[in-house]
Amino acid sequence: MLSFLSRHREPLLVGALIIVPLINFLARGGRGREPNVLDRAVLSVSAPLQSGLTWVVDGVGASVSAYVALRGAREAAGQCRVQLAEAQRELNALTEARAENERLKAALGYVEQSGGLVVPARIIGLNATPQFQSFRIDRGEDDGVRVGMPVVTAQGVVGQVVRAVGGAADVMVMTDPQSRIGALVQRTRVRGTVVGAGDGQRMQLDFVRREDDIREGDVVVTAGTDGLFPRGLVLGTVQQVTRPTVGLFLLGALEPAVDFGTVEEVLVLPLTGLSAMRTPEGIR
Repeated sequence: MLSFLSRHREPLLVGALIIVPLINFLARGGRGREPNVLDRAVLSVSAPLQSGLTWVVDGVGASVSAYVALRGAREAAGQCRVQLAEAQRELNALTEARAENERLKAALGYVEQSGGLVVPARIIGLNATPQFQSFRIDRGEDDGVRVGMPVVTAQGVVGQVVRAVGGAADVMVMTDPQSRIGALVQRTRVRGTVVGAGDGQRMQLDFVRREDDIREGDVVVTAGTDGLFPRGLVLGTVQQVTRPTVGLFLLGALEPAVDFGTVEEVLVLPLTGLSAMRTPEGIR
């Protein structure tokens, strides 16, 4: 017996430690004992620690959740920005295509009215020299463009070709001081000459008598008498009329019908009346 207890001392001790509290618990009817002083001291110390630990764990969990949510929101916002930029690019392309389509439709209507004897061209360069106002188009001698040919849009006259090579040509705008175009006041049929003012924004109506009937708002068109421009193309609108007390002619200021700063496509017209070999006065 003693040898048995000696050999199994540790298992028996552990079993006793387990069974004795169980018997005590059952003897009390399954009710726990009242906490003693030591239990109360342990509880008073451990309760704040447990509460703090719980607060820390909950806070860390909330912070981790918030970080994960914030990171997901940032990624979603980045994707939205990319998608918005792509949509904006597509919208800009569609808007540009629609504007170009409207311009080409207007030009096509003009081509049909003029019998189709025109060369459509696109502006590919601007002359930055204020002394000579011109731009370059992507059509030249290979396309039938010649020096002196009128250049227009559906809104009105732009200028005339001053240089032409194989695949390109230079166009002098009619606001250049060297530009001279035979003109006609549409309302009264008074004739004159439209000359560039040199500021890129206005023109002057010269060689009109002081007593002639011209007023602000009158539309001025090409007279067709210079052998270059066909009759009836819109040049601009009279903005101001000054009648000096001396001299034979009045001074008229014109605003061009075409906004040269926004022109992108033009039409090159064939020469009319005079020989196509004629070179306009003042062309370099």
